[in-house]
Amino acid sequence: MTAWEGPVLVTGTDTEVGKTVVTAAIAAAAQAAGLRVAVIKPGQTGTASGEPGDVDAVNRLAAPLTGRTLASYPDPLAPLAAARVADLPPLELYAAVDAVRAEADKHDLVLIEGAGGLLVPMGLRPSGEPWTMADLAVSLGVPAVVVARAGLGTLNHTALTLEALDRRAVPAGVVIGAWPTRPELVHWTNLTDLVPNLLGALPDGAGAMDPGVFRRSAPGWLTPALHGVLDDWRVWAEESG
Repeated sequence: MTAWEGPVLVTGTDTEVGKTVVTAAIAAAAQAAGLRVAVIKPGQTGTASGEPGDVDAVNRLAAPLTGRTLASYPDPLAPLAAARVADLPPLELYAAVDAVRAEADKHDLVLIEGAGGLLVPMGLRPSGEPWTMADLAVSLGVPAVVVARAGLGTLNHTALTLEALDRRAVPAGVVIGAWPTRPELVHWTNLTDLVPNLLGALPDGAGAMDPGVFRRSAPGWLTPALHGVLDDWRVWAEESG
């Protein structure tokens, strides 16, 4: 598979599946391969406490050339709901499209990290209708990385997300957001079922690593499609076991 360049969507089967750390890993691997990388977070929520956002976490772990958050809202809700509750302007679809295209003119890879899952309402179209990360992928004509859990329930959630992308003619692959230190039977059977679509797997706790260790390790977690060096899942499984 040819390595993905240009804009690439990073979405998930749900919230808290590891999208931010996977985004950082792809950024680190791509930069190790010599690419100029930008990371864009269209809608950041839950910022009332003043804690760093997802782009700050990516900057700490991977230090991409550019990191941008397009809209930020205080409440930990879906971005469109968070905008409504805070009485702030919702993010407009084509403002996000234009922002991504502007960075794509200056970078080799632009990673667009979503919020929650693929169909979470992100903002409004000019018509006043909500838009989702799936709509953004279609508008840009870009592929998608689906970040999934390793454990029970992931097969259904992953299949639903991949089916939604396939119906929209969006090419997609899967990265396991956190592979457990001591995998159980369910993890191994899930891995077998996910392998045909799998583009990578991060170890549990990767986001807490020293940034230097994280950057050196990231290529080994990802396949060449995502600028990594992982090319044999059987060998990976033997080493992980």
